[in-house]
Amino acid sequence: MDRPSWAPHGIDISTPSVSRMYDFYLGGSHNFEVDREAARKAMEFLPGMPKIMQANRAFMRRAVRYAVSEGITQFLDIGSGIPTFGNVHEVAQGENPDARIVYVDHDPVAVAHSEVVLEGNDGAGIVAADLRKPEDILGSSAVESHLDLERPVALLLVALLHFVEDADDPYGAVAELGAVLAPGSLIVLTHAAYDGIPLPEQQAGGAVGVYKNIRNPLIMRSRDEIARFFEGYEMVEPGLVSMAEWRPDTPPEDEDPYAFSGFAGVGRKA
Repeated sequence: MDRPSWAPHGIDISTPSVSRMYDFYLGGSHNFEVDREAARKAMEFLPGMPKIMQANRAFMRRAVRYAVSEGITQFLDIGSGIPTFGNVHEVAQGENPDARIVYVDHDPVAVAHSEVVLEGNDGAGIVAADLRKPEDILGSSAVESHLDLERPVALLLVALLHFVEDADDPYGAVAELGAVLAPGSLIVLTHAAYDGIPLPEQQAGGAVGVYKNIRNPLIMRSRDEIARFFEGYEMVEPGLVSMAEWRPDTPPEDEDPYAFSGFAGVGRKA
């Protein structure tokens, strides 16, 4: 198996990674054949996977611009993945050059590539850590040096929570992170759900099975279960809606049907 020159030393390139599959869906080049194979398998059941990921990214960019317009210049992006065009630091620093961003991911390829992309960018850092251990994130040198937790922060959890099983207590982890955020902070998240997918649930379930088979279960939660992540926050208009319906730049009726899969929302800490 060929190991690309950019692959971090010691990484297992025989096991698919969700962040590298995401990179493949978005047309990126930092993925291995094993990731492409798993992604193609998921697309056999859910051909709109790339469109869903593009809708995720588009929502994220709109939410970041919204945060900056509300005076927020600090971003903590957990499960940030492999940086591609139009990432959080590009959008935020494009709106306000003083914006500061900390990316967090547990995939070694995502971390290594982020380090390369962020080289020379004093306003951004990367942490190798996992949402399930909030203390590792909050205690990291990147967070301590880049973010002032006494001031509002936008906490981004985009296309992440559906990879955390209930047994790993995603609600507890999100609450622990939220507890340290200053009033006026935002939580920005998207989550997979069967709602809105323009296919029978049984067929979409085939794609869920692919993730289960690669030991990265995709947890489809209901709207009410997703809304629980916003406890303690006031929902920003238009509330918890499909990604295509959250403050769209273009008419939602022009969107691909897959852009309405799952839910997206932004909450403000009182």
